[in-house]
Amino acid sequence: MTTKTISTGLLQAAIILTGLGAVVVLAWFPLLEGRAANLDLPAIYLDPFILYGYAASAAFFTGLYQVFRLLGYVRRGECPSRKALGALRIIRYCAIVSAVLIAAAGLYIKVAHHPDDDPAGFLAMCMILIAVAVAVAFAAGSAERKWGAAVGREP
Repeated sequence: MTTKTISTGLLQAAIILTGLGAVVVLAWFPLLEGRAANLDLPAIYLDPFILYGYAASAAFFTGLYQVFRLLGYVRRGECPSRKALGALRIIRYCAIVSAVLIAAAGLYIKVAHHPDDDPAGFLAMCMILIAVAVAVAFAAGSAERKWGAAVGREP
């Protein structure tokens, strides 16, 4: 086993743990929400904003899966290749879609929050996550352009 194989394997394991952690947070967090104190389980999990969060997380999990695939290509020495470029393109699109969906959620909370609620914490998290998603999109786009030139494809 080479160092590259071990390091990409560890990164793939980290991707799996990140995905599992995200699933746990998505399942557990609605129960901790302040409004959920006097609600039954169907009312908690069928809240429109919670359902929006579940739908919006599809872009995150798709991007995470593509990162896992890309690391597999790197491990097998198939980079740069057209398959790796496709994975990078999907990662970039998923990051952009995630940033837009997070911004939409932040805007909704800013406009529609209850007067007694303070949305500052949620909005700060939204800004941080948008910055991370934009950074991922830029990194994927940069790698896609660099590898596209190596494969002989126009960027």
